[in-house]
Amino acid sequence: MKSVKTKSTNTLSSAAKPDLVAQEIRPGQSLELLKELHILTREGKLNQDSRRKLKQVYHLYGFIEKLLLELPANEKGLTLADHGAGKSYLGFIIYDLFFNARKSADTANANRTGHIYGIETRQELVQKSRELAERLGFKGMSFLNLSVADAAQSADLPPQIDIVTGLHACDTATDDAIAFGLQKRAKYMVLVPCCQAEVAAHLRNNRGLAVAKTSLAELWRHPLHTRELGSQITNVLRCLYLEASGYQVTVTELVGWEHSMKNELILAKYTGHKKKEAADHLREVLAQFGLEELLQTRFKLV
Repeated sequence: MKSVKTKSTNTLSSAAKPDLVAQEIRPGQSLELLKELHILTREGKLNQDSRRKLKQVYHLYGFIEKLLLELPANEKGLTLADHGAGKSYLGFIIYDLFFNARKSADTANANRTGHIYGIETRQELVQKSRELAERLGFKGMSFLNLSVADAAQSADLPPQIDIVTGLHACDTATDDAIAFGLQKRAKYMVLVPCCQAEVAAHLRNNRGLAVAKTSLAELWRHPLHTRELGSQITNVLRCLYLEASGYQVTVTELVGWEHSMKNELILAKYTGHKKKEAADHLREVLAQFGLEELLQTRFKLV
């Protein structure tokens, strides 16, 4: 009895519960694409892990769709670079729901063409994404086997990118995505950071000296607190850095915490107004936590 119960709660079958599965999928979404991405099985089933993944991507797509609609249409088309693309769930779904749908529909937005660049270091995932895009006829997608840092110098990308995304870009990959966005003069950045370990490592290495100097170091004396505080400080520093670089920043939740523990969404819109106060606060926070060396690496203020 126990094994049967587990199976029924982990799998939503389109045969047994067609309405329930249909409710999970956005109108106009290619079911064939979802099957190719292994979000749906060949039988049209959706397990709990896939449901959670799809919910996150759809929720992020909701934010990105609004930004795409705010951008003016142009002859060259809108551009989006997805860093740490992995299997490119996000890129494929954006292309299918936004660009492909508008190309097919006879609407006022039919001329809103675009190109999505998926940037990923694992060659096998890049190759699979290229093959899938070709099978589906998604001509406005390119996949590059590059690090985020190398992508900024690559001739395979245009000199300017409209939107830079990073869904669960691990540790310093989010910082690399921000650096890429700054160099490419991105109008928007949409970032969901993950596994922020670099600052925590600095706090850990300097813990003994810090505890001796200030009671504030009690905030990271225990390893669990070091990890959690390091994550919090990292994202605060990123927001200050973006504001100091001319972006208006909004921080919100991506989805409910029951779906993902890495749930912080950073939305940045370029205004051109560099906030001196944000730059000053960035320097002060780095100094207070003994992280000044990051000014030379991650947070280079101009």
